[in-house]
Amino acid sequence: MKPICDLHTHSHYSDGTFTPAALIDEAERIGLAAVALCDHNTVRGLDEFLLAAQGRSVEAVPGIELSTDYGDIELHMLALFVRPEYYEAMDALVAQMAENKQKSNRTLIEALRTRGYDITYDEVCATACGNVNRAHIGAVLTQKGYTPSIQEAFRTLLSPSCGLYVPPRRLPVFETIEFIRSIGAVPVLAHPFLQLDEAGLRAFLNQAKTHGLVGMETLYSTYDEQTTALSRAIAAEYGLCESGGSDFHGARKPDIAMGTGRGNLKIPYEFLQKLKEFIR
Repeated sequence: MKPICDLHTHSHYSDGTFTPAALIDEAERIGLAAVALCDHNTVRGLDEFLLAAQGRSVEAVPGIELSTDYGDIELHMLALFVRPEYYEAMDALVAQMAENKQKSNRTLIEALRTRGYDITYDEVCATACGNVNRAHIGAVLTQKGYTPSIQEAFRTLLSPSCGLYVPPRRLPVFETIEFIRSIGAVPVLAHPFLQLDEAGLRAFLNQAKTHGLVGMETLYSTYDEQTTALSRAIAAEYGLCESGGSDFHGARKPDIAMGTGRGNLKIPYEFLQKLKEFIR
C-alpha cells in the first residue's frame, strides 16, 4: 500500500483535545507516513510535537493555521514547515490578532450572559490549554446543556447571524501569504470551499498566486466527490500543489478521524513530497 499522510490536525494548544505527543502516537498507530500539526494562530505545541516524533516511524510536519481577512470573508491559511528559528516571528505576527480575539471572546460571553446564559470567561479559559476561541465557548455551552453539541452552538448562538458574535480583526490574507514565504515556509489555502464558491475561489487565486500561494487543500473531510473533483481540477489549472487533511480535533469533532476524516480520505504522501520542493 502506498504511504498516506494527514496535513491538517489540531492539538489542545488551540481547539483540539489531543496533546501534540498524542497526535504522533495516533498517527503512528494508524500507520500514517506523516502528520502535520496546524494549531490555530499558535506554534506553542510544535516543540513537543517534533520531540515526540524523534525516533518514530511517522514524520512530523510543523505548521500553523492562520485566520486571515479577505475583504469581509475569513480565510484560513496553513503555513507548513515552520522552522523553530521563526517561531518568535510567527508569535509576533499573531500577537495583535490574539489580543483582538480575546476582546471578541469577552464581548461574546458578556452578550451571552445578558441573554441569560450562565457562563464566565474564566471557566471558558479553564477548558483551553492555549488560545481560546468559539469552540471553547461552545464546549461550555454544551456542557451546561444550553446547546446539544458544539456544532449546534456554532450554527446558532455563536454564529455571526445570531448577532452576539462580533468577529475580530484578523491578518490581511495576501500579506500573510507573503510573510509565510519570507520565513521559508509553504502557504497552503485550507478548505477553500467552506468559505468560497467556485467564482469566489477563482477570483481569490488570481490574486493569491501573485503573492506566493503554493498549495490548496483538495482533499478534505467534509468534501463530497464532486467538490473534491472540482478542487483538484482548479488546483491543476492554477498550477498549485495539492494538499489534504482531516482537520482532526479529537473529541471536539468526534465524526472526524485522523487520516481518514469521515472515511473518505486517503491523502498520498506524494502531496507532501511536492510541497517540500517549495521550502526555502
